[in-house]
Amino acid sequence: MTEELFREDAFAQQCDASVVGLAADGVRLDRTVFYCTGGGQPGDCGRLILEDGSALEVVDTLKAAEGIVHRLAEGSALPQVGARLRAEIDWQRRHRLMRMHSAMHLLCRAVDCPVTGGQVGETRSRLDFDAGESRLDKEAIAARLVQWIADDRPIRHFWIDAGELEARPELVRTMSVRPPTGSGRVRLVEIEGLDLQACGGTHVRSTGEIGKVEVGKIENKGRQNRRVNLNLILDA
Repeated sequence: MTEELFREDAFAQQCDASVVGLAADGVRLDRTVFYCTGGGQPGDCGRLILEDGSALEVVDTLKAAEGIVHRLAEGSALPQVGARLRAEIDWQRRHRLMRMHSAMHLLCRAVDCPVTGGQVGETRSRLDFDAGESRLDKEAIAARLVQWIADDRPIRHFWIDAGELEARPELVRTMSVRPPTGSGRVRLVEIEGLDLQACGGTHVRSTGEIGKVEVGKIENKGRQNRRVNLNLILDA
């Protein structure tokens, strides 16, 4: 299995690695900084730089039974198993996804309803809530997010035993996604004083690093489901 360096250090942008397996359109490495698609967050893009200086473009990163697959651009020549290389993520794209993912956790707290689904994007993300008969107040949600971002609250992660998660079901905030427990432990992400939930994604170090966000359209998606869109306002 691939050593998932991004779980412990979301700010690691590159690492040395070896090719341990090949897929139809990609490679598996012994270790990687590339986040693999999961939990609503897209997989990383970037490049793999071989010892001869040539580079292979990674267009997506996916989880497979044997480990993480770095999917290469169409027509790429696969390296040999055992090849040494340097794996480098597209950091600007990753950091935008980290900012948005952390903003999604704030949105979970701002809308106190069960989460039925969601998707993290670079500049636009969404969460779906089982709001029942409740009316979601866009302006109130936006005000909470602005305040919590201005507070610059620390964000940290830590691990608990999988058994503890079973005893604390409130730590699973998304009804449609269960965190992986096969390793016997579960990763939690905490926003100080606000939110604590199971999550394997990448996050920024504090809410202030999220930057400016804007609550977009709130849509009705069925009798009880409400979709809240959130936009990341990029620096000019």
